[in-house]
Amino acid sequence: MALARVSPVVTVDMSVDAWYTVNMEYRRDEHRVHLIAYHIVFCPKRRKAVLTGDIATDCDRLIRRKCEEHGWHIAALEVMPDHVHLFVRVWPVTSVAEVVKEVKGLTSHDLREKYPILRRLPSLWTRSYFAASVGNVSQETIRRYIEAQKGF
Repeated sequence: MALARVSPVVTVDMSVDAWYTVNMEYRRDEHRVHLIAYHIVFCPKRRKAVLTGDIATDCDRLIRRKCEEHGWHIAALEVMPDHVHLFVRVWPVTSVAEVVKEVKGLTSHDLREKYPILRRLPSLWTRSYFAASVGNVSQETIRRYIEAQKGF
């Protein structure tokens, strides 16, 4: 840890922990340099544990397809029986609300059409979701948290 002496009374921590910056490089295009990533969690209606087996596999595939269509990079994705974790890098013009709308819309339509059991719910997803903007400081922390969810 590097400390810089600013005055006889004040010290400032000037260290940067390289552990947090793993694999989070800035994207560049013609006019922008950016690093926009979201950690999004959303649940089926009534938190029903319906995302299992083929439904979970198809949900994963559909989310990946939608993200690929938009050029969004999935850093981590876990479909749990009663919720979904999506850690995704997006473009600067993409809002978290747009990501949620696109992913929930496609998966709800396609999964409810294919699996009649899902039509018993008034809708596949709740209207709510959790979202956090993520920078290079917390990527590994988020990734480990998502991986740890597999054990529950």
